[in-house]
Amino acid sequence: MKIIQFLTTNSQPAVGVVQENTVTPLKQINSTYQLVKKTWEEQLDLAQVIEQYTSETTFSYQEIADRKRLLPPLTHPDPYHTWITGTGLTHLGSAASRNAMHNTAESELTDSMKMFKMGLENGKMTGAKPGLQPEWFYKGNGLMVVPPGHPLRSPSFALDGGEEPEIAGLYIIKENGEPQRIGFALGNEFSDHKMEKINYLYLAHSKLRKCAYGPELLLGELPSKIAGTSKIVRDKKTIWEKVFLTGEDHMSHNLENLEYHHFKYNLFRQPGDVHIHFFGTSVLSFADQIQTQPSDVFEIAADCFTHPLVNTLSQEA
Repeated sequence: MKIIQFLTTNSQPAVGVVQENTVTPLKQINSTYQLVKKTWEEQLDLAQVIEQYTSETTFSYQEIADRKRLLPPLTHPDPYHTWITGTGLTHLGSAASRNAMHNTAESELTDSMKMFKMGLENGKMTGAKPGLQPEWFYKGNGLMVVPPGHPLRSPSFALDGGEEPEIAGLYIIKENGEPQRIGFALGNEFSDHKMEKINYLYLAHSKLRKCAYGPELLLGELPSKIAGTSKIVRDKKTIWEKVFLTGEDHMSHNLENLEYHHFKYNLFRQPGDVHIHFFGTSVLSFADQIQTQPSDVFEIAADCFTHPLVNTLSQEA
């Protein structure tokens, strides 16, 4: 099952169930956050509450997208209680593009390659035993989130604004401090790769950029094999397009290990907080020497989602 958050024709927030080309709104529910809290209050699972509040009205999914009424599929009422984080070097093809940024000698393993090799050897959590911790980064709070269909604004001081097509895990922390995974969404973990290339220690700076995820929230388990496409459209022509593979069959870490090493910190288990955690990618247009420009359109799609995640690049004055 997939749900979205969107604005109605009178600009009121709503939650709807995606059924191919239509969206069926929920009655008396105006946010995914409220929906999840209702499951806690009524001690039901999400599917049961959704069934209980499903209306008989339907809207055109494409019209909602065309009129830019899509919202991120999970948000906190207070953006300062949203954590945007992620992990890198988690996918079987992810080391090549990263290594190319920082490699100085073919005979010497870069830190990126060392980290990737560690993940290959021991990146899976088995039972109660965690694997090795992955690379981790902080991206910001809810102020960094851009709705689907809206511009990803690159700061005036940025050297580059490049897409990163990923799957993100979406979570809310329960009252007892236990993280609850609500589901998964497509993500564009937008970054400044030119800044990162100067020196690997600039990675933290390069990640402090806007991001987008959605439009859909996939409930339940993530398929183990996912095929997606990432493309850049300029002046209505596709200038770059590439397939990206994700899901645990294409990853050096399993999701359980990535989640364990994020939520092991008490800081990230504060009741009520929302977490958006990007799981990493293996495909970047920057690795193919593409220089993005303002007005370029990023389009990220995957076979387990109905609608692509689309955002336009813009530059702050």
